[in-house]
Amino acid sequence: MTTESQQHKHVESDEILLKDLILKIQEWWRYLLSKWIIILIFSLLGSGIGLYYASAKKPIYTATTTFVLEEEKAGGSLGNLGGLASMAGIDIGGGGGGIFQGDNIFDLYKSRKMIEKTLFTPLDSSSNQTLMEKYIEINRLRESWKKNPVLSKLNYGIIISDRTVKINTKEKRLRDSVIGEAVNSISKNYLTVLKPDKKLSKVQVDVKSNDEIFSKCFNQAIVKNVNDFYVQTKTKKSLKNVQILQHKVDSVKAVMNGAIYTAVAVADATPNLNPTRQVQRVAPAQRAQFSAETNKAILSSIMQNLEMSKLALMKETPLLEIIDEPVYPLTKEKFGRLKGIIIGGFIAGFLICFVLIMRRALKLVLA
Repeated sequence: MTTESQQHKHVESDEILLKDLILKIQEWWRYLLSKWIIILIFSLLGSGIGLYYASAKKPIYTATTTFVLEEEKAGGSLGNLGGLASMAGIDIGGGGGGIFQGDNIFDLYKSRKMIEKTLFTPLDSSSNQTLMEKYIEINRLRESWKKNPVLSKLNYGIIISDRTVKINTKEKRLRDSVIGEAVNSISKNYLTVLKPDKKLSKVQVDVKSNDEIFSKCFNQAIVKNVNDFYVQTKTKKSLKNVQILQHKVDSVKAVMNGAIYTAVAVADATPNLNPTRQVQRVAPAQRAQFSAETNKAILSSIMQNLEMSKLALMKETPLLEIIDEPVYPLTKEKFGRLKGIIIGGFIAGFLICFVLIMRRALKLVLA
């Protein structure tokens, strides 16, 4: 009996609390309605600010390049040949790659070396202006550097990319600092590298900025720089092996040809040889012939290894084929005026309501 009475009182208490909450909400709602003129004025003001922001904000231009990246897997059709070559002490490549495998090409696009190299690329073939100078121009950095004469005098032209240019330590530090900030900003806000489909080998590179020319030129330059560096690094080891073997082939050929000519020259040098002096012709001729045959066998072996290394070089060279390149006009994203009006009005209305509620709550506490 006692338990039923306690449950009944608990239900009545909950009903009272819920009723008080509803009454409080109604009270605050009526208070806000009484201030509708203030809320309306601030909402209109916020809508005006949103409209101004939408009108003043520059559109964002997106340059997109897509390409296919195909690589041979290690241990493929050359696996047996590579094993035989390694037993013979010959490295034909095909088993390396290191960090330059698969999706790690994405990290190259975000690296300082590649972005900095791209920034000092000419804007176009007929202009000496670099992309770094264009970046400074579109971000109006020189206006903020007017108070610092050293910064305002720094040159970011093509000649600055040459490390042999003599500049003092202070200027070099400042220039590197500005370049570092530009690299970080581009890596975070301008450049996006992704795979549209994880199952495919297609890579997409997007560059977004408020300048159409900068977006297109930077996109094309960084794709070329990174892809060229990627291919050169992937094939560097095998290419070096080919060059070494080719040099050995040329050296052995020269020695073998010299031995052949030596054998003939000995015979020509002793036309009327005394039969009792055969050692003057036979010994040098046989020695030269033996040297020629030995070098011929060595040449045959090296030639085989050379052809295997060339095959490995072809195998390790990744396929980078451009599918789509950015073309004018680029895709443009603009903050709509209607969107600015709605968002600005909503934010301003919400803020003034919050201020009015806090102001009334403070008065009630102080009273």
